[in-house]
Amino acid sequence: MDSIRTLVILGATGDLTSRLLLPGLGTLLSSSPDLRIDVVGSSREPAERWPRVVAEAFDDVAATGPAVAHARETARYVPADATDAADLRRLLGDLEGPVCLYFALPPAVTARSCAALAELDLPEDLVLALEKPIGSDAATARELNRLVGRIVPEERTFRVDHFLGLPAVLNFVGLRFANRLLEPLMNRDHVASVEIVFDETLGLEGRADFYDTTGALRDMVQSHLLQVMALVMMEPPSSFDQVEIPTLTSHVLRATKLWLGDPVRAAARGRYTAGTVGGGELPDYAAEEGVDPGRGTETFAQVVLEVDTWRWNGVPVTLRSGKAVGDPRQEIIITFRPPPHEYAQFPHGGKVAPNVLRMGLQEEHLMLEANMGGPFDSRGTTRVTLSSGMAEPGLSAYGSVLRGILAGDHTFGVRGDAAEQGWRIVQEVLEAFEDGRVPLLEYPAGSDGPV
Repeated sequence: MDSIRTLVILGATGDLTSRLLLPGLGTLLSSSPDLRIDVVGSSREPAERWPRVVAEAFDDVAATGPAVAHARETARYVPADATDAADLRRLLGDLEGPVCLYFALPPAVTARSCAALAELDLPEDLVLALEKPIGSDAATARELNRLVGRIVPEERTFRVDHFLGLPAVLNFVGLRFANRLLEPLMNRDHVASVEIVFDETLGLEGRADFYDTTGALRDMVQSHLLQVMALVMMEPPSSFDQVEIPTLTSHVLRATKLWLGDPVRAAARGRYTAGTVGGGELPDYAAEEGVDPGRGTETFAQVVLEVDTWRWNGVPVTLRSGKAVGDPRQEIIITFRPPPHEYAQFPHGGKVAPNVLRMGLQEEHLMLEANMGGPFDSRGTTRVTLSSGMAEPGLSAYGSVLRGILAGDHTFGVRGDAAEQGWRIVQEVLEAFEDGRVPLLEYPAGSDGPV
């Protein structure tokens, strides 16, 4: 597939575009001075602010260089309804290809837009990039995949999960497979548990239209954290390419099930009430403008899973994400089994704490908790933490995602069947949330969450 020449962003005036997508593009263009990408924004809103939106996004990441200058100079805006076939025909009619059409839209709008595209004669080199979540349940994800397959072939379809572009996630892949020290231990014989946690201090932030109909389970666990889990727990690849990696991660998701097969015992949910986070007051979620309190949307979700393979059977995997958490953790945690023998000479009845490996997801750091000293050391057994920071990444997560899309590389993308498996895994939990079998707990904003 030829490199993309034009990036068209549907939903260009939304928060995703200005806060994540355009800054990510800025980091990519800064690091790739030979790239020449024309950026076209489109939405139903007027065009007056578009040049300033592009400029501010690039300035936020200090993007400079000839590729950035070209994008600034050629950036333009075309008002259009993404669900109207005539508007889409006009939007795509005079663009220089190959063209990537990026859907920075809610899943229901993306589906209607794809239905409109299916009525058109489209350029043979058109690429579609679909922002998560893919659909709103298993049925809508399956239907969207079917619809997209009528428009472009799979090799020109990108399902975006920017968590797969997080430098820390890619660091963990290198840590596991490029070191003899770790990979032999990554199995049920040595690992007691796996946790992937992404708590945040942010509250609703004016996103009621999207978030109150989505919630933490759909927004974070179903897409982001499951995909990270699949990458962390996949089998060793024979090569890092766009066939091998998506295949191995899809296999992990196919083997994933709820812990003990029971959504009530495997899941927890909560919603924040008024409180203080980071020195600022946060109102009760249910009282926020645009929120329907009766909908019971959760701002915290936790699910315990099992990857039922020979490598991982019997190891609990906890995925957790919550908003308005006071001291948030954002990390991958591998807890190893304790030593197989208890020495009576050690304190505390011979038991020692397990080794714990932590990889920070936002503030990048690597930490290994270990035990030192012993029965003939006057200090006794001492707990130490070996830690290291990471080199500053050249690209943001969205920069990494866009690099793959623009180069036609699916290595760290989401395959259609993987998106559907994500919904299968959480379906019983969603039903248990909706019928009240898993209670909606409350937690004050600024606390550690309900669990």
